[in-house]
Amino acid sequence: MTSAVLSLGSNLGDRLGFLQLALYLLRPAVIAVSPVYETAPWGPVPQDDFLNAVALVSDRRADAREWLRRAQAAEHSAERTRKQRWGPRTLDVDLVAVDGVSCNEPDLVVPHPRAAQRAFVLAPWLDVQPEAYLAGQPVRELLASLPESERSSVHRRDDLRLTR
Repeated sequence: MTSAVLSLGSNLGDRLGFLQLALYLLRPAVIAVSPVYETAPWGPVPQDDFLNAVALVSDRRADAREWLRRAQAAEHSAERTRKQRWGPRTLDVDLVAVDGVSCNEPDLVVPHPRAAQRAFVLAPWLDVQPEAYLAGQPVRELLASLPESERSSVHRRDDLRLTR
């Protein structure tokens, strides 16, 4: 049985619908999904705010490469285009962590190299796994160590719901 943490994000079109599509395509592997957060975009490209969530997934047949394949397949189903790095997107599914696996290959880096710097990953992750660790460090401490400007750019949207 392998478990993974996936970060979901969308800032184009039906943002909530695209997050729900990802969960639909990942089932029955989805074991938990966080509340939805609205977040300021990360990076140098001006764009609309994102809706973000974290999904915990588990499947005895999946390894890190398989989780990456499933994440990319969900993005493809949402007609994601990759015209501009850190640009707007219908759906972004990032592989954050896989059962403590560490991998640094050109097409697969686990844990995600920038997850520890992103409140939009860490805050929703804590909602579904309060004792989570990323690369040996408590996610709670990683989130607390971020600048206030990063933490304050993430707002929980209790009026929006995802179903697994």
